[in-house]
Amino acid sequence: MKRWYSTLALACIITCALAQADDATGIVYNDKNGDGVRDAGERGIPGVLVSNGVDIVTTDKTGCYRVPVTDDTVVFVIKPRGWMTPVGPGSDVPRFYYIHKPNGSPKMKYAGVPPTGPLPFSIDFPLHRQKEGKRFRVICMGDTQTRDVEEVQYLAHDILEELQGTDAAFGVTLGDNVFNDLTVFEPLVATMSGLGIAWRYVPGNHDHNHDAPTVEATDDSFERVLGPSHYSFNYGPVHFIVLNDIRHDAGKDEYHGGLGERQLTFVKNDLAHVGHEQLVVLMMHIPIMELDETRVLYALLKDFPHTFSLSAHTHTQRHVFIGKAGGWMQETPHHHLIHGTACGCWWGGNFDEVGIPMAQMSDGGSNNYSFITFDGSKYDVDFRVPRRPADYQMNIWLPERIPASKSAKNSAIVNVFGGSDKSRVEMRIDNAKGWTTMSPFTGQDPYLVQAIGRQEAFVGKLAELKGVKEVDKPFTRQVHDDFDMAMRRLSGPADTDHLWKANLPPDLLPGSHTLTVRTTDMFGREYSAKRMFIIGQ
Repeated sequence: MKRWYSTLALACIITCALAQADDATGIVYNDKNGDGVRDAGERGIPGVLVSNGVDIVTTDKTGCYRVPVTDDTVVFVIKPRGWMTPVGPGSDVPRFYYIHKPNGSPKMKYAGVPPTGPLPFSIDFPLHRQKEGKRFRVICMGDTQTRDVEEVQYLAHDILEELQGTDAAFGVTLGDNVFNDLTVFEPLVATMSGLGIAWRYVPGNHDHNHDAPTVEATDDSFERVLGPSHYSFNYGPVHFIVLNDIRHDAGKDEYHGGLGERQLTFVKNDLAHVGHEQLVVLMMHIPIMELDETRVLYALLKDFPHTFSLSAHTHTQRHVFIGKAGGWMQETPHHHLIHGTACGCWWGGNFDEVGIPMAQMSDGGSNNYSFITFDGSKYDVDFRVPRRPADYQMNIWLPERIPASKSAKNSAIVNVFGGSDKSRVEMRIDNAKGWTTMSPFTGQDPYLVQAIGRQEAFVGKLAELKGVKEVDKPFTRQVHDDFDMAMRRLSGPADTDHLWKANLPPDLLPGSHTLTVRTTDMFGREYSAKRMFIIGQ
């Protein structure tokens, strides 16, 4: 395919190449016809940022850039507002990068990057214009964690089918896209492309090459399919930073949360190009509070009054507000959302009527996704449970039948799935005029405790029939493997802080009653739910 360069741009590339042989050079240009090839009349775009994952440079008036590279570098363009890069055919993964690994990845169980050969004469990045308003929304998921193609189909039938035709600007998965088998990357992205929007993938601890001989190679399979493991981009007035906060020990499964010097330098250099009035959104896998360099990262953000960060990893949903006691350096606490997971707890639980696991998280909430709406420097999060109405936001628990003499000794417990310490939760019985404020507490979801209890009872009964005296982990695991088509193992229960409770009133008459619970979330939205129960004689 023929590429076209102006005399000035060609001179720029030649000069850069002669100046430093270890520099990548190229042009960022306006790809007016969207064919990915620079044609005559498609001019370079000045003022666009290009990075090697550490340094950030700006294209000159001809669209030319020069940036240092090593034999293991991903060069990428930082998408400006109002522009878009191509997306991969059949994947919808944004193609804003070039991987330079002349010798390719080391030999590993899962294929990394094939040898890319010598550095190209010019690494060009096409951009095309697109409309980006002040207000837009994004689809967000925590761990999809598909271990095989069957689980990719669970994801498709449970979540993706209802999202087709979405008006979201793009989507993001916050790590653990797959579950150790990195061959699942390809069928996953092919399936996700059915939504028809650009999709971005954050790396998680189950997305890495665990047998990589070097730390640098742990991301190679991810990079081959999904691109750089850390980068930034703009959409509308919002600046997004994708971080790889998994620090693997080479050749081992052990990992911890951290960023490392290269990423921190990238963030510092990146933020130098961001206006302080902009909303800065950080997207990562391990929660921000658990990183080695948490306070260093906070220091880099101290002059940005509008920030929001997202992670996943814990298979729970939790809003965290980080103040000065936690190291945050501003008066207004930083909002960090530990996002719930699309897989629940690893696609566990009994199968429903259409063959999809119930997939509860360990906090008792269902598997989920969210719509995050951005409006200038403001945002809100809309928690969604797949295949349920949009207003399904809570579960109410209380005994089905309560003796009249003991009504005041029984509590209603509510799990508000997307609740936080900024939520208000109230209840009333029947058509009572007043509402009773419910008290937040940290504990375990009673429905999940019951569900796990039923599974444990099944395992225990099977052990009794088989004459097994000790029900240990290997036996339990084998039972769930044997009955996988009917019952997958649930995990948890874990303590969660989005539970509320209140005692029932003492003067309830015998008969049927209806408990109504309403909640107002941190964004001002109100939801309600009802549960019927019986007061006996």
